[in-house]
Amino acid sequence: MRDWPGLVGRDAALQSLREAMTAPPSVALVEGEPGIGKTTLVHAAAVHARASGRSLLLGHCHQLREPFPYGPVFEALRDLMGRLPYPDKLNPVTGALRGHLPELSDVLPVAPAPLTDPDAERHRLFRAVHGLLDAAGPTVLVIEDLHWADDGTQDLLRFLRRRPPDGLSLVMTYRRRDLPAAGLPLGSAYRHAPEATTVVIPLGPLDARDVGTLAAGLLGRDDLPSAFATRLHERTSGIPFLVEEVVRSLGDDRSPEALEHAGVPLLLRESMTEQLARLSPAALGTVRAAAVLRLPSGEPQLAAVAGDGGGLLEALALGVLHEYPGNRYGFRHALAQEAVYDTIPGPDRRMAHERAVRALSGEDPPSLVQLTFHARRSGDTNAWLRYGTAAAERAAALGDVALAIQLLEEMVADPGLPGSERVALVLTMGRLAVAGLSVPRVTRLLKQVLTDNTLSRDLRGQARLALGLILFAQMGDMVTGPPVILTAVEELDDRPALAARGLAGLAMPWWGTEPLAVHEKWMARAEELVATTDDPEVSAAVLGNRAALAMAMGTPDASKLIARLPASDPSAAVRRQVARAYCNLYDLAATLGLYGEADDLGRVGRTLALETGAFFHANLAEGVDLRLAWLTGRWEGLGARAATAIEQFEETPVATLDAHFVIGRLALASGEWSEAAAHLHAAGLDEPHAGYLPLALAASGGLIELHLARGEEAPAVVEAVRAVERLRGKGLWVWGDQLLVPAVNALLRGGMAEEAADLTAGFADGVVGRRAPSSAAALDLARGTLEAAAGRHEAAAARFALARAAYAAMPQPYAAARAGEAEAGSNLALGDRTAAATALAEAAERFAALGATRDAARCRHALRECGVAIPTVRRKSEGVLSPREREVARLVALGRTNKEIAEVLFLSRRTVETHVATLLRKLGVRSRTEVVSALAAEGVPAAERPGPG
Repeated sequence: MRDWPGLVGRDAALQSLREAMTAPPSVALVEGEPGIGKTTLVHAAAVHARASGRSLLLGHCHQLREPFPYGPVFEALRDLMGRLPYPDKLNPVTGALRGHLPELSDVLPVAPAPLTDPDAERHRLFRAVHGLLDAAGPTVLVIEDLHWADDGTQDLLRFLRRRPPDGLSLVMTYRRRDLPAAGLPLGSAYRHAPEATTVVIPLGPLDARDVGTLAAGLLGRDDLPSAFATRLHERTSGIPFLVEEVVRSLGDDRSPEALEHAGVPLLLRESMTEQLARLSPAALGTVRAAAVLRLPSGEPQLAAVAGDGGGLLEALALGVLHEYPGNRYGFRHALAQEAVYDTIPGPDRRMAHERAVRALSGEDPPSLVQLTFHARRSGDTNAWLRYGTAAAERAAALGDVALAIQLLEEMVADPGLPGSERVALVLTMGRLAVAGLSVPRVTRLLKQVLTDNTLSRDLRGQARLALGLILFAQMGDMVTGPPVILTAVEELDDRPALAARGLAGLAMPWWGTEPLAVHEKWMARAEELVATTDDPEVSAAVLGNRAALAMAMGTPDASKLIARLPASDPSAAVRRQVARAYCNLYDLAATLGLYGEADDLGRVGRTLALETGAFFHANLAEGVDLRLAWLTGRWEGLGARAATAIEQFEETPVATLDAHFVIGRLALASGEWSEAAAHLHAAGLDEPHAGYLPLALAASGGLIELHLARGEEAPAVVEAVRAVERLRGKGLWVWGDQLLVPAVNALLRGGMAEEAADLTAGFADGVVGRRAPSSAAALDLARGTLEAAAGRHEAAAARFALARAAYAAMPQPYAAARAGEAEAGSNLALGDRTAAATALAEAAERFAALGATRDAARCRHALRECGVAIPTVRRKSEGVLSPREREVARLVALGRTNKEIAEVLFLSRRTVETHVATLLRKLGVRSRTEVVSALAAEGVPAAERPGPG
């Protein structure tokens, strides 16, 4: 242990980390406060890993980071030179890294052609990193100071953690208290890879005994009095770095009495002062320059700030400064930098920061974040505001809106900021937050600004508008948001462009209870106001909302409005508004059943959103991706994707609504009632007047189906009446495609045939002349349902056939199968058992292919009722259990009783009892509670095993 004195008291932690490093795939999280020994522990464990033949890659996250996503990982990957196979042995996708890792360009494959979809490009880049690490063989990737990681690095590390290469051991260190998201080292929750070992290693302060052991090792003595160790522990709080620095500051006097006779507390500041006293003036100037620059820097920068090019070798030789990769030099620890910085007299500090500004401003491109810091410390307020604003603008332009808001927030929080400038910066934050993700803190600042009674009417209106748009558009606050916007519009009577922006926001009809006519009135007024201005950003916002309103109504002129959107405008602010519009249009096109148009709109919207930092809308688009996948029958792995989205977007609940809806519908199709109910409610039904209306209506349709499946007719009718009232009140009937048929079924089951007919007639009037294929198909299905209820089965079969064909053409395969099943019922009522059996068999096959096990079971039950034999074909990959036994096993694992399983799968209780007994015997378990683990052991895919809920 003498080689690693800081590891006193760390035996268990060192053993855990060594095991993680040598047993890939693995992930180790090392957490602790500054100076606690995280880096020392990692380096000690790395010696063991290297000795066992593993490569060590090291990357650092920095506090003053420039907007350079994935920088720490790319820094580490550069050390793979000489450790990779020939290019023809590498996965071709690794060629995507050539532009990011020029040092490895000679050994990487040819770069693939760029992708137009930023999401796909990013995913390919992640796969390239994965492929490179996989090719490197047994490797330990260490990322230090994760608490300073940029969003891109967090995303990449989450990807690697979820899917680690077989030979990778990923080690990350961080300070828990400095994490941007409390308790989340990688910024958001995520699922662990089941095949990887994951260990969290928290490091705490040493106790007095371990402090004494550490000090004895440093002093080369084993007879230190316990009083000395106790006193040293009190002075250092047991932080190993401080213990080392204090002990080393004793100089030549190695006696324990030196500590007692010091007279003043020997904290880090004193220990560093002692070391600085040994330096020559030139070396002292260089060390102080390093303290001013904060980050490891090159010789030219150090010389420019120090005013003297000498002293670096001396500082290195005495161990005050340390060399970093890339010919950069700095302190071993941030605490040491801070201690030296505090020793610099105020006037000298100010002049050093002035020299730092001059040195860094000449770089191309300039490091704007660092320039902002140095300008503030130099006392140059104008330069501080200039560089800080430019840094925020650059970050936003590069898509790092989180960094932009962080920079602005730091400036706003600075007591030296003039009051007149503070409001302007907060308003800028508000505009960014409307498209970004930093909603809570920006909302708080805007509310603080509004408490200033000296604020002018114009500035108050601007602040209130930004607040209202965030509350209304991002948080879905229908109680507070609209009144705030309307008040802001009144205050902005001399600012028609901003007033138009507020009214255009209110014109979006998917929130609130106002009828369509009110939204159209707000839209018309917004267009009148924007016509009197020449603000291109607001003009783009109003035009985008006008196009979205037209699309929401299903009017044919929506495409003409979309064509006018300035998607290629040179201004990032204008393109950000266009991105918002395209993402909204993507959502609405998916709602109406215009799936080809939706794909095009979504592709452009995501590209622009990621280019301009409109991450909130990019996240919403990801939710629409999930809903569109459910609608178009791409169900494989969809539940897991939706669950991941809920975890990823937990800080922006609006972005999780689609994911909840999808999980709810998937659960309903497989008979998982509790999970279906929970997620359908979470899709917007818990707050019916605050939810996103198109999705809330669809969720209501799912909830009605759930009630009917359970035989709960009264709750089904209640939900149908409530949802139809919302749809009728809004007046946008094209949004009712997922609600109409379940509501008609509920009303018919409740003895309300006249109300069902009135609903269908009103729906028909509301969708006539609209571009809404999904609503047209739903109308045929509803009309067929009414015909069947009236005993007119020939007419019903014709309507069902029309609906089936329309759904298949969109495509909506699940809805098409439901229509085919209904058509079979009418054919059966007409006495055509052959046609009915054919249609039922086709529907059962389609349901089974999707994974809709309950629907498939219902069709098979109807086939048995028709007297049609259903052959069972076992596929080789199915293992021990038959398909039917798998379905029963999944429901057993969910805790369902035999009676409930019989209801879900349309079997007799006796049949279910037989299946349960058989599967328990085949799985080799004695009780139903052991089925979950037995399914995993039998190799049943996770998607077929019970999910959360």
